[in-house]
Amino acid sequence: MAKKRRPQPQAAKPQLVDGEVPVVGAREPCPCGSGRRYKACHGRAAAQAATELVQRPFEGLPGECDWVALRELVPAATVPLTLADGLPDDVPSVTLATVLPMAWPALRRDDGAVMVGVQNDTASGDLSRDLADVLRRALSTEPGQPVPAGRAEPDGPRLQDLLAPDAPFVPEVHEGFEFWLPDAENATGEVAASLERANAAALPTSRLSGVEAAYWCRTPDKNHLRWVMPHPEERLMNALARLHAAGASALGEDTRLVGSFRAHGLMVPVWDLPGAMTAGECEKPAAAFAERLGEALSSDVPLTADERRARSGLTNRQITLS
Repeated sequence: MAKKRRPQPQAAKPQLVDGEVPVVGAREPCPCGSGRRYKACHGRAAAQAATELVQRPFEGLPGECDWVALRELVPAATVPLTLADGLPDDVPSVTLATVLPMAWPALRRDDGAVMVGVQNDTASGDLSRDLADVLRRALSTEPGQPVPAGRAEPDGPRLQDLLAPDAPFVPEVHEGFEFWLPDAENATGEVAASLERANAAALPTSRLSGVEAAYWCRTPDKNHLRWVMPHPEERLMNALARLHAAGASALGEDTRLVGSFRAHGLMVPVWDLPGAMTAGECEKPAAAFAERLGEALSSDVPLTADERRARSGLTNRQITLS
């Protein structure tokens, strides 16, 4: 005979309190009085707010395309940052770096200068808010100390709130990571060994000067040009398809557009280059391609059959990094 189940008591009705519900441990009773654990009640909304992915975290910042490149493409680079409210008296400068020693989110040098790393794991789905939180904490960190990882408040400021909206953003690409140290030439012991390992792993990379956010890099087999572009994806794909179908998508002899990837809401077309083609030799072909692309972007004529096939081929070779 089946055993009767005991009647289950009714869950207590939520007893909402005025004002914000404080944050408690995930398994603790929710302070709102619902009788449920925090993680199943108000903590659920807080977790969703903290993890919701922002597709274009750098949108609205000067140099959005270069922000994406420094996050995803460039091994070693730095950019001075300008704060909207100016620097604190005891902070001589703030610098964005691709990566810092020990993958620290940020560090405060002995002289008070701040460096923030952009290539770090983040605690939420909004990279801009996470980096802004690291920057704010770095400004008040004791000189000579790294800034530990942490979780930004869901309603905390973003980079767009902290940085001057009209300041230039021009990365300086370095051959290695000597920028980590004020006196890298005299580094010894484990510090010198760590620097040597980092330098050995970095692919030679250069930023083209004639176009925005285009980065040449050398690999053992061939060279590449990866170009972060700000155009809406549909329009850019159509423009690339028009050029590809017309045989005008290459950057010169023995080069070819091989595909693209998405990163932080932007598209990054990629070209294969001959191993002997230097960054300097990319400048004129890239500038000429930018002119052809501008013309193709301005066209609203429906794609031809050949152009549709070209677009399909480019789309099949597209991946998403973030």
